[in-house]
Amino acid sequence: MRIKLKIWRQKSRNASGRFVSYPVENVNPDMSMLECLDVLNEQLIQQGEDPVAFEHDCREGICGSCGFMVNGVAHGPLPATTVCQLTMRHFNDGNELVLEPWRARAFPLIKDLVVDRRSFDRIIAAGGYISVSTGSAPDGNAIPVPKEAADRAMDAAACIGCGACVAACPNASAALFTGAKMTHLGILPQGKPERDVRAIRMVAQMNEEGFGGCTNIGECTGVCPKEIPLEVIAAMNRDYFRASWRERDNVVTTIRPFTEWSTGSKLQVDPPSGR
Repeated sequence: MRIKLKIWRQKSRNASGRFVSYPVENVNPDMSMLECLDVLNEQLIQQGEDPVAFEHDCREGICGSCGFMVNGVAHGPLPATTVCQLTMRHFNDGNELVLEPWRARAFPLIKDLVVDRRSFDRIIAAGGYISVSTGSAPDGNAIPVPKEAADRAMDAAACIGCGACVAACPNASAALFTGAKMTHLGILPQGKPERDVRAIRMVAQMNEEGFGGCTNIGECTGVCPKEIPLEVIAAMNRDYFRASWRERDNVVTTIRPFTEWSTGSKLQVDPPSGR
């Protein structure tokens, strides 16, 4: 196969970017999209050019590291598939594929197809965990959990945090991601004690990051590689409205988003004003 890749190239966040077209010869139909980029990068390196930067790790559709737009669709045209699982057999010989990064204010670009998704990490840090002591791993039947609740929790927990939902949403909303991370904890017995505080803090941090509001268009769940159901957004809204009343006297603190990027950079909360 012969494929033409039209890729967004941008050296840094503050540099100007543009699309650059690259022909790739002898593409094996069994290659994944990332392997096709590997082949291209080998060619670019041999020619003394800068290789295309893209993020990856497990290449098995589990880690959530990879992700970019393929012909305007997050992760490409195949439903329930990450871009690392998307094979070239789903395209025709001579096709031109347009590759570009996630486009969202809360996902500032780092280089080429790589964006900064630390905003997701800060949402999780705000409340996406269980801090109460639950002891060691109990016997499976020690805490009765209804089958329906267990299934819903597992469906929500499948979220890998890739960011496709944000990229596909016209509002760049993170409601599906935040709803999934709240729901998989909130409906289980271990997560119920902190359910209200979790809802308040995670939604507050989501808003602080600059994500758009959800208007129930549904593009997010349509491109989600793990097919997270839209109902997690309804669950998030329900938990947030209830918690807003119960926790109305408590002050909610958030972490200010930061966009600096350097090797070894760590999460830091801003010092008090006046320093």
